[in-house]
Amino acid sequence: MKYQHLGRSGLEVSRLCLGCLSFGMPSKSHPWTLNEEQSRPIIRQAIESGINFFDTANVYSAGGSEQILGKALRDFARRDEVVIATKVYNRMREGPNGAGLSRKAIMSEIDASLSRLGTDYVDLYQIHRWDPDTPIEETLEALHDVVKSGKARYLGASSMFAWQLCKALYLAREHNWTRFISMQNHLNLLYREEEREMLGLCLSEEVGVVPWSPLARGRLARPWGDKATPRATQDAYGEVLYAATEASDRKVVDTLEQVATERGIPQAQVALAWLLHKSGVVAPIVGASKIGHLTDAIAALEVTLDEQEIARLEAPYVPHPLSGLA
Repeated sequence: MKYQHLGRSGLEVSRLCLGCLSFGMPSKSHPWTLNEEQSRPIIRQAIESGINFFDTANVYSAGGSEQILGKALRDFARRDEVVIATKVYNRMREGPNGAGLSRKAIMSEIDASLSRLGTDYVDLYQIHRWDPDTPIEETLEALHDVVKSGKARYLGASSMFAWQLCKALYLAREHNWTRFISMQNHLNLLYREEEREMLGLCLSEEVGVVPWSPLARGRLARPWGDKATPRATQDAYGEVLYAATEASDRKVVDTLEQVATERGIPQAQVALAWLLHKSGVVAPIVGASKIGHLTDAIAALEVTLDEQEIARLEAPYVPHPLSGLA
């Protein structure tokens, strides 16, 4: 396993992060979710493979993901050797203050997350989205207080516009509040709109990029039109993210398949290798429902694409409507 500092910090994380969205309890919206018994071998394999970076959120399986991850890490790892990242913003209960990034919501949700994870602190506390209904100054000061209380070591952000991240970084500096060290955003071969502004800003401000959906909800891991997995046929959010650009996306996937065939390796490895070569990208967040998914992801760390291959993979891309911001 390879490791790298996350943004402008001394925190060292593995070049792959295990995403824990698929761990919890199956539901109508997520029928492909793995239960605790199914999840634990994957978490254990990740640890044994050298992955020390684990990303979850309070909203994943209504807290079930945090519970499963916390218990597995207590059983399989030493707390000081793993980096736990979780997120806050989405609705956790009905009624006022049950969602968002107000001081009240943040202070309540950090305690709830710590309880579910079974730990005294999280390493990286991230805002899951931008909250248009709460002054960003209120959010940043509350997050700063979470860090100063010892309940989080670092702060991170997730999908938003570049101007919003820029504003947050500016205000943190002006008020001497804890700044974001990472940006978890939507970036892969099928969705590259983040290259326009966000990646440049992150490089300039030394904010580490940890892309979510690096395989485009599995679309980059298989030939075009192959929906052999339960998630591929039941992932409603994935259809929202990519349905508007199917014609151009097919050309990208077909080219990816060609490069992978020439290399004699799975498509997923080539897609991840492309992402890992991008300046500023620290650790793609890979989901796994099988041990083989982890094996492919780890193997991608050893794949070096040449300039011609990168150019071929990028050539079919056309501008996409913005997605993944809500």
